[in-house]
Amino acid sequence: MAGTKTGLDAETLGMVLDSIRDYAAKRLSEQQLIQWDARDECPVDVVREIGGADGLGIQLIFIPEEFGGLGGGAFDVYRVCEAVGKIDVGLATGVLATFLGSDPIVFGGTPEQKAHWLTRIAEEGLLMAYGATEPQAGSDLGAMRASATPIETGGEITGYVLNGNKQWISNGGIADVYTFLAKAPGGPSWFVVERGAAGLSWGKPEDKHGIRLSNTTTVTCENTEVPADALIGGVEGQGLRQAQLVFGYTRLMVAAFGLGGGWGALRRAIPYSVERIQGGGPLSEKQGYTHKLIVPNVVALEVARAYIEETATAIDAGGDELLNTEGAIAKYLATEAGDKAADDAIQALGGYGYTKEYMVEKYARDVRITRIYEGTSEIMEMTICRDRWQQHLKTRGEYYHHAAAAMEALHSEQPGLGGDVAALGLHALAVVLDEARKRRLTRQQHILFRLGELIARAEGAGAMVRRAAAAKAKQLDARADTQYDASAQAMIARIAAREAAQTVAESGLRWLVGGSHGDDVAGLGQRLQLDAIRAGQAGLLADMNRLADVIYQR
Repeated sequence: MAGTKTGLDAETLGMVLDSIRDYAAKRLSEQQLIQWDARDECPVDVVREIGGADGLGIQLIFIPEEFGGLGGGAFDVYRVCEAVGKIDVGLATGVLATFLGSDPIVFGGTPEQKAHWLTRIAEEGLLMAYGATEPQAGSDLGAMRASATPIETGGEITGYVLNGNKQWISNGGIADVYTFLAKAPGGPSWFVVERGAAGLSWGKPEDKHGIRLSNTTTVTCENTEVPADALIGGVEGQGLRQAQLVFGYTRLMVAAFGLGGGWGALRRAIPYSVERIQGGGPLSEKQGYTHKLIVPNVVALEVARAYIEETATAIDAGGDELLNTEGAIAKYLATEAGDKAADDAIQALGGYGYTKEYMVEKYARDVRITRIYEGTSEIMEMTICRDRWQQHLKTRGEYYHHAAAAMEALHSEQPGLGGDVAALGLHALAVVLDEARKRRLTRQQHILFRLGELIARAEGAGAMVRRAAAAKAKQLDARADTQYDASAQAMIARIAAREAAQTVAESGLRWLVGGSHGDDVAGLGQRLQLDAIRAGQAGLLADMNRLADVIYQR
């Protein structure tokens, strides 16, 4: 899928997004969503209607045109995932699980397998499930126990017998087709299993904290026979490689869920604060409310958007890079931001937010899963640090200094977007990584996690500055979200740059000192350019005030 699409035109994508909003307005009232949630009910008819060829046909977005689809790219899928996630993350998980379930076929299938299955998804609206995670192995696919035993007839493999248990499978009890990862003699391999196959079963739906509109079950294959052509790609041992191929893409989808869920909650908190009168005036006019519960979340969500859009654009451009690190950063930034925004939305509504009568309580429960599935935030931190650490070493510590130089060049061309402060943060990150190397701190797992966080924050701020620059130059992708104009995006970029630089320098210093002994703290502070970063905070409150005015349209 990656590298083979140019994507939809802006008009077509706009029509798709409009159709999603219109369908939600007519079919998915807040009251109905809350009722399904209370009953722990997956509305299967709605899932099929949204994804089916006779309904909205959302599945057509990710199917290439040659197989009857619309040929959308990663950018289009991000916008669709955000739109559905903004309505209901559980429903989005159910509808869009087919994206994930079909990925082994899309990325690793033979031409015949792609033609057969992708055409059927497009024409029949098949629902799919992705059977990878196991009860004991969790996210460690290499530790799985599911097996695939070849069936030989006349010296040739004519089929396989699958045995194993999968857990936390979205669409597990309602899918028409399953992709199932199991160990064959040649190594981990993906297989296609159709509903109704002998020995295929699923458990009762999990009683989950959130996304209760999604069907999540165990899936079991017990002596389930499949034909030889059910082996995806036709060669054993390709399963883990095929799984790796999709991470940049699928994590982008989950990032969009976090973005949509966070914005869905925030969209309830903002108007509430206009109507709610406290201390003689509306909450929307009180900095203690807006500058704590609204403005920081808008900034964090839009930083995540900037990084998602950069990553989606890179995926659609093709190339040999898997972009797994970028997908991990996008997911980390967006899901952490979405979870915080939803939690703060509860605080924003006070007692009302804590009751199940109001959607923000549901958003908070739903968006929480985005920090867990498709790789936890901790796995993202480790992935980010491990991969960027290699870049740091390969460039002899210059990787982030080079990134800072590029940001400084952008600042010289377009000042006033926070590029200068973002560059300070990137320079500080390079110093933190190099000092961690000298002190051998990467032997400490907690340090690796914290470095992963700092890397994500610094790169996110850089992406936001670049997005603000593109908006100012009127060079944003025509399909990009434009809820904020160039001036507002500049404010967001400046706030984000200050936050990231401060966090990288101060937190980096903390862990460098905390992980060693007898440090010259003053000398470290100079290398990190702490004084310059602190001076760069000038104007922060004024930008927050102006952004609040934009958010509240005053």
